[in-house]
Parts: sequence; structure tokens; C-alpha cells
Amino acid sequence: MLHLTKCLVVFIFLFISANLMGQFYFGKEKDIQKILDNTASFSQHYMNSEPAKIAACYTIDGKIFPGKSKIIEGLEDIEKRWTIPEDVKILKHKVTPSEIRIVKKYAYDYGYYEGETLKANGETVPWQGKYVIVWKKVDKDWKIYLDIWNTVDPE
Repeated sequence: MLHLTKCLVVFIFLFISANLMGQFYFGKEKDIQKILDNTASFSQHYMNSEPAKIAACYTIDGKIFPGKSKIIEGLEDIEKRWTIPEDVKILKHKVTPSEIRIVKKYAYDYGYYEGETLKANGETVPWQGKYVIVWKKVDKDWKIYLDIWNTVDPE
């Protein structure tokens, strides 16, 4: 009985902790971790201004849905969209998933992003938004199939 009580206490603690963090992950741990790792790599490629590496994060039939823009598809056009002017620098890009759920060979992920851009005139501009990504498992990797985002006003 004592063992059952300890297990119940641990379960309740973990459940409350997950709710406080506001992040919910459903699926195999190795798949969730791969998606999180790929998300971190995407952010690093963006900050390093590496549009070809960003495009490689997408499936060959991937599509992006930037705010106030038409749907962009094809790796070449996705790479062009993620190309940053030479006199602009992305200082920060952070993605915070609210939920990741894996369903067979697909997964969805939604949450918030934030960042900071250094413009050519020296001005630093912070930004933030929300996103939804549909991932597709390609061999043993997870690639972005559909990617939609838009900005939100700071609170």
C-alpha cells in the first residue's frame, strides 16, 4: 500500500508540473526528442543565416504559410523565403512548444516563438508569435511538412 501511495504522489507531482510548464508531449520519447532537437537546429540555422540548412529541415513537398503571404512551396522557394538580407542579423530565435503529438508517421506541434532582429540601421527589434507545424517522418528523421506562423502583439 505504501508503494502505491508513493507512486500516486509521484504521478500527481509530474502531472501538476507538466500543467505548470504548459507543455504536453504525446508519443515515443525518442521521436519527441528528435522533433525538439530539429526545432533547436532550425533556430540555430536561422540565427546563423543559413537558408539552405533551413530548407533542408523541410520535406521535399513542404509548404510554409507566413503571415500576410501566399503559401510558399518547394525547397528552392522556401530557401529564398528564409534568406536574410546581408545587413540584417537574427540575434535571437526561440521556439517554445505548447504541445507535440505524434500520430503514426505524422506529428503536430504548436506553441510560441520569439526573437530579436538587428536591422541595418543598428535598431534592435524584438518580435513574437504563434505557430503550428505538421511534421512528417522521413526515414528515421522528422521533417517539417507544413509550417504556419504569425506575429502576436506583446502583452
